[in-house]
Order: sequence, then structure tokens, then C-alpha cells
Amino acid sequence: MNILYITYDGLTDPLGRSQVLPYLCGLADKNHSIVVLSCDKPLNYQKSKDNVQTIVDNHNIKWISVIYNKKVPIISPLGNIQRMQKKAIELHHQHHFDIVHCRSYLASKIGLSLKHKFGLKFIFDMRGFFADERVDGNVWNLSNPIYYLVYKYFKYKEKQFFNQADYIVSLTQAGKNIIQKQFGILTPIMVIPCCADLDHFSTNRISENQQNTLRKQLHLQNSDFVISYVGSLGTWYMLDEMFDFVHLLMQTKTAVKFLLITPDNENKIQKIAQQHQIALNRIIIRRAEREEVPLYISLSSISLFFIKPVFSKQASSPTKMGEILSMGIPVIANAGVGDVDAIIKDTNCGIIVNHFNKNSYLEAIKNIDNILKSNKSTYIAAAQKYYSLTTGIERYNTIYQELNK
Repeated sequence: MNILYITYDGLTDPLGRSQVLPYLCGLADKNHSIVVLSCDKPLNYQKSKDNVQTIVDNHNIKWISVIYNKKVPIISPLGNIQRMQKKAIELHHQHHFDIVHCRSYLASKIGLSLKHKFGLKFIFDMRGFFADERVDGNVWNLSNPIYYLVYKYFKYKEKQFFNQADYIVSLTQAGKNIIQKQFGILTPIMVIPCCADLDHFSTNRISENQQNTLRKQLHLQNSDFVISYVGSLGTWYMLDEMFDFVHLLMQTKTAVKFLLITPDNENKIQKIAQQHQIALNRIIIRRAEREEVPLYISLSSISLFFIKPVFSKQASSPTKMGEILSMGIPVIANAGVGDVDAIIKDTNCGIIVNHFNKNSYLEAIKNIDNILKSNKSTYIAAAQKYYSLTTGIERYNTIYQELNK
């Protein structure tokens, strides 16, 4: 198949490196001819373009990048999309694509126009309810007339994407259920979560000496109970509630240390910790490159993440969950986010917190010792069942094959 893959996220972004490139490399290795059109932030592009180029060259993928501009809210994204659309038309005249595969809503705006203009098969790889995410995340305030109009526009486009796509990809079964029930969509939908590179996030790559060296650097004792958090602390992650949970855990369990593996500002996190009566010698905050993250995770006894349980998050698949489980570490997570509840219940790979209050936290804390009795292989098996990159690539390949019939 001859495929144009459009992503508004840059291939040189961390997200592009972890959640776009691995799929495309796997699909290219299945003899699909792939051209990628991305929108890359200037600093990331300068820093990582050579590494990304080497990767795509090794898999015979052609990569075209449009430089991202963010000078003027709303206006700049429109300019980015116009330049990407012009480039996409040029590329189609050169390569005569069969399929346009679009990652999220902004890319799909281009993809749908290519379907109308040239008759390409259009894959709407939605990634989440984009407009509702912007509102739920307080990025678009609907009391502002401009943002209200932008929201209504994208909800209108969303219906077009659902109705006119040849295939839809949802990150979660919960999201698929909403699409089918609320929109009455008959278009085929494939559920493909944010998969993890299970080879990269593997205990097989980590030695005991490496762990001991890192423990020493972090001033951790072998007897410490390490609860970790992995990733950025942006719009969706509930740091105050996580600190409330950890504070209570520290009162009920001895030698607890909270390890935050995050690029976020250390001073800001420390101030919030103090507001929750957590001594600074009980928390460790470290920035880690992707290559280092598995080693840091491996020091965990259990890992924690709380995400705002809003409507749009029902279509969300936390990438960190597959990565943590793949390291043989169980998770503590809140209810109401994508398929997290269902996966934990199905595989017994962690603990669900149903409410953000003391009673629910204590109930979860009581269950920690029980969940830790399971062998690490239980959590790794859960990652393999739900978050395998190999499975994700096979599902995308199935879509391509079905659209080629």
C-alpha cells in the first residue's frame, strides 16, 4: 500500500519518537510504502532531526517536515495546516497515495480534503476527543466567544470525520462505545491503545549493579518502599491528590519514598509537597532521558498516577501504564480514565482508587501488600496483552489490508 501519514505532532517531539515512529517503522517493514508529513517545533527539529532521519532511512520511510509556528493563537495553527495541506497535495502528485492516515483532528482536516479531492481512503486516527480535551483541560474557555466558535467548529468537523472516514482508530474501548452510541457511527472502528516498546521497557536490560549505583545516587536504601510517578505533570495529572495519597501512605507504611521521574520544575513540586506536609527528604525528583527511564522505574515497588476523570479522558490511553507494567511494576490509578479500570480488573495488575478522599485512599493502601504478592510476570503479561507494540502494528496492518480490498 502507498500511504501518506500526516501528524501535526513532530516526529522530533518526544511523543513522535515514542508514539509515531515505532508504528510506522513496523508498518514499513511489512512492505507498505510510507511518506510521513509532520509539523516539527524548531528546537526539537534542530536537536533530533539527524537521529530521526537515520531511523526513517533505515526503514525506507520518506519524511517531510513543515516547521511549526505558534506566534499567534488560533491563527498560527491555521497557517501551519495550510502549509501542510499544500505540501500534502504536492506529495500526492508525486506518489499517488492509496490511503491518507491522519493522526488526530488537525491532520484529519487535511486528510478529509484529500479524500474529497483525490478519492483517497481516509483513516481517522482520533487519539481522543480533541475539542472536549481543550475544554476539559481549561485551554479553551467557552465563555470566550472566539473559543466557543472554535469549539463548535471542531465538534462539527468531528462529526464529518466520524461519518466520512473509511476507518476510525480509537485508543480505548470506552471511546469506541461513546462514538457508536452517541454518534450512531457505522464506520469500522479499531481499538489500538498507546502501545509501549516492551523491549525497551524491560528488566532484561537492567543489571543489579546499575540499580545499586542509582540507589546510591538517589540515597535510597534497599529497605525503602519506593512509590513512583513517571512523566510530565501537565494539564491532566492531579499532583495535589497524588501527594494526599502519598502523605497518607507515609503515615501507614514505614520507609516510604516518593520518586517522581519527571521533567517538571523541581522547586514547584517541592513547594506543593510541603503544602501537603511531606518532608522534602521523603521525595526524590529527577529528570531522565528516555534511555534512562526504565532503570528509574525498576527501583519502584509500585507506581502511581491520578488523571482528571473528565468526559474526554474516556478516550485516553496513558502511555505510562504499559511502560510501567512492562517493567514488572503494578500501578495505582483512579477510576474513570479510558480502559484503565477494565484492564486492572481483567489482569489484577494494580489498584483502582474510586474517589479522591481519605477512605478510598486507605482502602487502596490496604490492598498494596496483596497486589505485591503477585509475581512480576503477572504485570508483564498484562502489558503484553494490552500494550504490545507488535499487536498495535498488526492491527494497523489489518486496517491497511482491509482498505486495500
